[in-house]
Amino acid sequence: MKRHFLFLQGVSSPFFKQLARRLQADGHRVTKISFNMGDVAYWAPARSIWFNQTTSELGGFLEQLYRREGITDQVLFGDRRSVHRQAVQQAREQGLRNHVFEEGYFRPHWVTLEREGVNSRSPLPSEPDWLRAAAQQLRASGVSPPVSNTFDSPFWRRAAHDVAYHLASGLNPLVFSKYRTHSSVLAPVEYAGFVRRHLKNKFRLQPERLRLEGLLRAAGDFYFLPLQLDSDFQVRDQPVLNTMRALLDHVIGSFARHAPTHTRLVIKNHPLDFAQTNYHSLSALLAQQYGVPERVEYFETGDLAALLKNALGTITLNSTVGTLALEQGCPTLCLAPALYNVKGLTAQCGLDDFWDSLPQPDPELFSLFKTVVMHTTQVNGGFYCPQGIELAARASATRLAAEASPLECLQQQLSSGSRAH
Repeated sequence: MKRHFLFLQGVSSPFFKQLARRLQADGHRVTKISFNMGDVAYWAPARSIWFNQTTSELGGFLEQLYRREGITDQVLFGDRRSVHRQAVQQAREQGLRNHVFEEGYFRPHWVTLEREGVNSRSPLPSEPDWLRAAAQQLRASGVSPPVSNTFDSPFWRRAAHDVAYHLASGLNPLVFSKYRTHSSVLAPVEYAGFVRRHLKNKFRLQPERLRLEGLLRAAGDFYFLPLQLDSDFQVRDQPVLNTMRALLDHVIGSFARHAPTHTRLVIKNHPLDFAQTNYHSLSALLAQQYGVPERVEYFETGDLAALLKNALGTITLNSTVGTLALEQGCPTLCLAPALYNVKGLTAQCGLDDFWDSLPQPDPELFSLFKTVVMHTTQVNGGFYCPQGIELAARASATRLAAEASPLECLQQQLSSGSRAH
């Protein structure tokens, strides 16, 4: 069946344009909505439909477009942008399929592609028994582990695409006057902060490396808290712990009250943070307030793998660092919904109890979890470099055109097997 794909907003790169070309080469129709000049620039020279109305008018606009053009599928990056939240729901009500891209759950050579939702809204079941049955079904079906083609994707490519996208968007007040970005911070502010932090980190790198080596040599017991970005919808969507400031207060306070007195708490900033908040000073202030100034360590840089390997346990809101911690066999607690927050993998207790309980993740269950996640949600490739885009576009086009997603196929097989017995 030939389909008609409606593309909404993508990443700041040529990925969506190249994916659309592949779909068209396979005989499918493609339509693009541009919400700002960045969208227009990264779709050029192809034409797109310009939406220059308020978000409240998007529903009616989409309903007419679906009907007029015979849209069957909707493609987008991230399902929590304001325009995407409404579009996803609108498509479901009209019986269209949503295909949602996101950064890879297992990085660096993978991207995420799921139908209807990603991250904590993923349709992937999280029951351990289902994961075991799914992995067994994959083995019985002779499904081979996915092949990971590696490629070099330097950060400067991602940064260059982001700058180009926002330079084009500088014309928005003239052309897309009603557009409101989903970002919580203006791009120039973010760029300036990131560059400033990057320059400072050049001087921090060696001292922090020596300090971390000393911490690891001392063989002292410590817990690990990786920070996330306040701008991430995984954080912004939370009802209470929706900033890193709130997370730090919550975790340091619990650590002071309930963690064994001989232990430390090690905090590491996110590599893409743009230094809007001085987390070093904030951590020190909170540690002082809670009476543990000598027990809290803060790092802007540092070897993530070494921290996870040596930590007593990892506390995270819902960062993908959690999957790395589980892979290292490190006890892990999620404070918010996450794809990997599965009984038998992550701690199912509260934070106050975690400091002492530290339940070990089941390595066999994690292996099964990763097998199922890789098969059903991950696509080999990347969004920013030519080789990664080529790989991701080729594999994604096949998945988008398929009648059923890998997860739906797997669920159908399990259902058929269950009826047969």
